[in-house]
Amino acid sequence: MTQDRASRRLPVVACIIAALMLAIAPMPDWASPFRPDWVALTLIYWAMMLPRTYSVGTAWIVGILLDVAQGSLLGQHAVALCFVAYIAVKFHLQFRVFPVSQMTATVFAILAFYQFILFWVNGVAGVNAPAVAYWGPVITGTLIWPLLTLFFGSVRYRARP
Repeated sequence: MTQDRASRRLPVVACIIAALMLAIAPMPDWASPFRPDWVALTLIYWAMMLPRTYSVGTAWIVGILLDVAQGSLLGQHAVALCFVAYIAVKFHLQFRVFPVSQMTATVFAILAFYQFILFWVNGVAGVNAPAVAYWGPVITGTLIWPLLTLFFGSVRYRARP
């Protein structure tokens, strides 16, 4: 990899590492169910904007790292993030031309699908969790999506050659 390509990937990799750190950062017990899915939101954005570089393979690696960091069932987040990245890559041309309101609604649907996969895997494994643990991250992730796109847009501008 050349120095130019490495310098263009560094801001995106830093965003993914920051999302992993935010996903495992301690929070108060009352706020923990409302933690946004930082990793899923980050991968949705970068899979939509740079689909040839960050897609299902990146989602698998980051998902395994998230599983290990959170101590959850190994492969649970990896599989869910792969589905999310596949959807984002498959429809990236349509998503990129959506207005912010429509893209926010689409991200709501993708995050709900992500949480459904986690719910299904937890159900198969026999892990019980309250409903707020699944719907809280979807709602907060949807609410912060417009601000996150502004931030990632500035990072993407800096990552251009």
